[in-house]
Amino acid sequence: MKGMEETVEIATPKRTKEIIQRHGFSFKKSLGQNFLIDQNILNKIVNAADLDESKGALEIGPGIGALTERLARVAGPVTAVEIDQRLLPILGEVMEPYPNVRVHHGDVLKLDLAELFRTDFGTVDKVSVVANLPYYVTTPIMMKLLEEKLPVDSIVVMIQKEVAERMAAAPGSKDYGSLSIAVQYYSIPELVCIVPPTVFIPQPNVESAVIKLKVREKPPVEVPDEAHFFEVVQASFAQRRKTISNNLKARFFTKENREQADLLLEHAGIQPSRRGETLSLQEYATLSTVMWEAGVRAAL
Repeated sequence: MKGMEETVEIATPKRTKEIIQRHGFSFKKSLGQNFLIDQNILNKIVNAADLDESKGALEIGPGIGALTERLARVAGPVTAVEIDQRLLPILGEVMEPYPNVRVHHGDVLKLDLAELFRTDFGTVDKVSVVANLPYYVTTPIMMKLLEEKLPVDSIVVMIQKEVAERMAAAPGSKDYGSLSIAVQYYSIPELVCIVPPTVFIPQPNVESAVIKLKVREKPPVEVPDEAHFFEVVQASFAQRRKTISNNLKARFFTKENREQADLLLEHAGIQPSRRGETLSLQEYATLSTVMWEAGVRAAL
């Protein structure tokens, strides 16, 4: 393909520095910009996404296009959303050999993603999100992708290691919390690999990880109201050292009806003395259903 020789080694220290210097680009710490310079890690990300020409790929924060280029070679339509306008000329140059790539300037948190999927991925049935996400907005981006029920097959992203571990954590572990439950309600998480700071320019202050979320066709549990379910979950982790009974009483009950909390927990088969991090996804679903059917809503 025309121009491929010129762009084949973007994810190397030499090529990255050359592109940055030629365009006079300077990193903005406020945008969490860390460019990947390791071919091996890039391969692991792309391989985990399991792409072919019948599938589309959405990239968030393409930087100078190292991952974008790899996606362009193996996927069908590729769309990259970049918030930093200064990177658009670089992406335009690097992606010139790839007619299947579209670059949008914008903030993914403000974009109408359903409309973007209709316009850019109308020719394919499956789309994977593949990205090296800015760490300061990882959770809002991930939850937007999951909550908006987009036609996404999988999400393969490089994120902060601690956040990845929380997403994949099992009940009873120190990393397990409301984020674990939210992610696992919508998807099946799998840690792909741990990534050291040395594979980036500039180097971040934390370790990273690649995580794959296989998006579920439907949640593994039934709840009468999703907003209520997540409110129960959030309340249960409000203060981790407190029992689930005390956390729920603080959020859902008044002084007059506090005894009802323990009765409802026992009705759901949950000991009031347990802590939030010991409950499984199914137990939270059962608890939220019992509370919903009892007419218990968040106390104002």
